[in-house]
Amino acid sequence: MAHKTITDHLAQYAAYHRNFKNILTHLVGIPMIVLALITLLSRPDFVISGLSISPANILVIVAVIFYVRLDIPLGLLMALLLWICLNVGSAIAQLSTGEWLMWGIGLFVVGWVFQFIGHYFEGRKPAFVDDIMGLAIGPLFVVAEVVFMLGLRKPLKQEIDRRCS
Repeated sequence: MAHKTITDHLAQYAAYHRNFKNILTHLVGIPMIVLALITLLSRPDFVISGLSISPANILVIVAVIFYVRLDIPLGLLMALLLWICLNVGSAIAQLSTGEWLMWGIGLFVVGWVFQFIGHYFEGRKPAFVDDIMGLAIGPLFVVAEVVFMLGLRKPLKQEIDRRCS
């Protein structure tokens, strides 16, 4: 079986996200969910040979490898954004356990509320219901949508739109 390209993944995900209100809710909700997961996975934190390792670090490394293999420029942008989330999540994880959980769970719940409101506007179930990879592609979709809104990567945007029409 051939590996899916970035166009394949984004077009499949975009098919569930044609309503602009849904896309806008995802621009808010998905970053909240990503930050929540990284925050919650920033504990426990182990120091091995002077290097701080947490489940969040491992998740980010695996995600960046996946994204860079799909598309180097977008993958590097994802790496930068995930590194920022990792720093924010690590800082939140330094708070008391109650505050860490409040931020992590709060961001997670509110982020999913945004997602489901968006899918109400869309009138369609979330992409991950049919393909669990939608959970990994969602953050990339949000970044790609912002890149497209800035007028960049026009051939990629046009091919995704062509496949979804």
